[in-house]
Amino acid sequence: MDKRRYILKNLDCPGCAAKIETALQKGLNDNTINVNFTNKTVLLKKEYFNTANEIVKNTDPGVELIDFSKINNDNEQFNKKFILTKIFLSLFFYTIALIYKNISAPNLTIEYLLFLIPYFLIGYPVILKSLNNLKNRQLFDENFLIVVATIGAIFIKELPEAVAVMLFYNIGEFLQDLAVDRSKKSITNLLSLKVEYATVIKNEKYITKKPDDVNVGEIIVVKPGEKIPLDGVVIEGESFIDTSALTGESKLKKVKEGDEILSGMINDSNLLKIKVTKPYSESTISKILDLVENATENKSKTEKFITKFAKTYTPIVVYTAVFIAFIPPLILQESYTLWIYRALILLVISCPCALVISIPLSYFAGIGKAAKNGIIVKGSNHLEALTDTGAVAFDKTGTLTEGVFKINKIVTKNGATEEEILRFAAYAEFNSNHPIAKAILSEYEDEIDINQIEEYEEIKGYGIKTKVSGKTVLVGNDGLMHLMNIEHDDCDVDHSVVYVAVDNKFLGYILIDDIVKSESKLALDKLKKLGIQNIIMLTGDNYSAASKIANQIGIKEFYANLLPQDKIKKVNEIKEKLSAQNKKKRVVFVGDGINDAPVIAVSDVGVAMGGIGSSITIEAADIIIMDDSPISVPKAIEISKLTKKNAKENIIFSLAVKVIFVTLGIAGTATMWQAVFADVGVALIAVLNSMRIFIKKLN
Repeated sequence: MDKRRYILKNLDCPGCAAKIETALQKGLNDNTINVNFTNKTVLLKKEYFNTANEIVKNTDPGVELIDFSKINNDNEQFNKKFILTKIFLSLFFYTIALIYKNISAPNLTIEYLLFLIPYFLIGYPVILKSLNNLKNRQLFDENFLIVVATIGAIFIKELPEAVAVMLFYNIGEFLQDLAVDRSKKSITNLLSLKVEYATVIKNEKYITKKPDDVNVGEIIVVKPGEKIPLDGVVIEGESFIDTSALTGESKLKKVKEGDEILSGMINDSNLLKIKVTKPYSESTISKILDLVENATENKSKTEKFITKFAKTYTPIVVYTAVFIAFIPPLILQESYTLWIYRALILLVISCPCALVISIPLSYFAGIGKAAKNGIIVKGSNHLEALTDTGAVAFDKTGTLTEGVFKINKIVTKNGATEEEILRFAAYAEFNSNHPIAKAILSEYEDEIDINQIEEYEEIKGYGIKTKVSGKTVLVGNDGLMHLMNIEHDDCDVDHSVVYVAVDNKFLGYILIDDIVKSESKLALDKLKKLGIQNIIMLTGDNYSAASKIANQIGIKEFYANLLPQDKIKKVNEIKEKLSAQNKKKRVVFVGDGINDAPVIAVSDVGVAMGGIGSSITIEAADIIIMDDSPISVPKAIEISKLTKKNAKENIIFSLAVKVIFVTLGIAGTATMWQAVFADVGVALIAVLNSMRIFIKKLN
């Protein structure tokens, strides 16, 4: 059953997001539910909404579950301005209180009143949340910890620090939210995909519609400089189009009448009329945006680990704070005020925000970086898995080669003519969409009389069996000839080969040429530089044809004559062999997306080339390469390594700062101001560090 995206309104704490996620998983008995703090969203079945909303409110009463479509950006902007106004007013009253405190002989009642005004002005939402959390027995929530720490400071007469902690905690949270929003906008700007309108021709008039209101079959007009809003076919005009938003490739592509065109591309030069072939919900734009927005739902192992770690870390520090507040002064016979102050510092430091938020943002940025380069990653877990790539297996046709075939030669046998072989091959391939079929049909110039085709059967992995004018025609590979017991010679030819037999008589074969992609050898060289030496080619082609391509691009290990099930078996063998050497290493399979869907599905990381238009591809693949270029494979691996390195930097930095200030807090040399930095300040720096992924150049 389909899931819908819902917004978790007022969710402002990564620790709270983790608690809501756990509560939803338990309450709805669904361990696949993931709360995405970066987007503040969760995917749920529609019928679960009411139950889920109750669970959310019980877990965090300030958070509300609302439909994604009902989110009001104007309200969001108003809330930000309102918070900013409160911050400035609180700073104003705090300054007055500090001035009054430093005059000679201040009145204690007035002093308390002046400090409590900014405290409650800026802190009342945090206080309300903490009271709700107390009612729900959630004692390790950051709001509750901040309130306990600041009220404790008030009781021991550390008024300036109590207000400062509440004030700067809120400032830090506000800046952190701004930084997260900026990172989300950066991905949106990098993709530059979404189109707000489409111009439809109706009754010879131009009508502006929203893309999702345009029907299949309608004609749209795209002017120079405009984005193409929907997938379709050019019916009039000739132009160059910019595909960089989809593929990351800066070169312009020429399109003319009859060419397919994808939404998200930009019309560069001349006016185009396009017949819409897919509704907006199934268009390339919609699929890509949906994949990128939902990618962080599938969390990496590092994200899951740090969330669990935070759940353990926070209670340990809190219990340490309780111990420090009461045991040392009892043993050492020292002032309780001194040790309670130290304990309050630890409470502030124990907030897990910096730890929990820094890792998802690294992967969010990494997925955005990949999307900018025309690589759609379907989850943080897949991006992380790429860092452990130990072997890459490539399909040949359409992956390492262009997959655009042309007939090189027709070889006749048993008295057949070239024309006869080509005719039977063309009739047999008439109902096929395979690239080789297209090459044969383009070579056959006569018109196909479909009435002569009486039966049609595709024998997966072998070829086609059909009846043409009462004759049984077999067209396929060498395996088909053996399967049907057709006597033939030339089993191993240095080309892609299509064998033809009619009424159990072998007529000959067609030699097909396929061109190696110009980037294939460079892609393999880059993989080797990344430390990946196990590079394998798997193909259904015969040994000689496979050997020829392998030698051209420098692949030492290859396997030929493979049926789809043989490829699955071979990938599993590679996985077992690699696992025996290193259990952490992963096998990546790269294929053209449709024919290779089964083997893509069984590999550790399945990569589909240029297959965004295919629902089969999107379903099977973990990663989709938009520009159809093998060079994107090492790019994806490089981005994955860059992302994991960034995540590790954030973890080490966050933990190091917290350990330092916990130590200083126990020793009595840290202040509450420094403790606030160890929480929200570190989180803010981690967010900004994650943004470095966007600007880092790839090798």
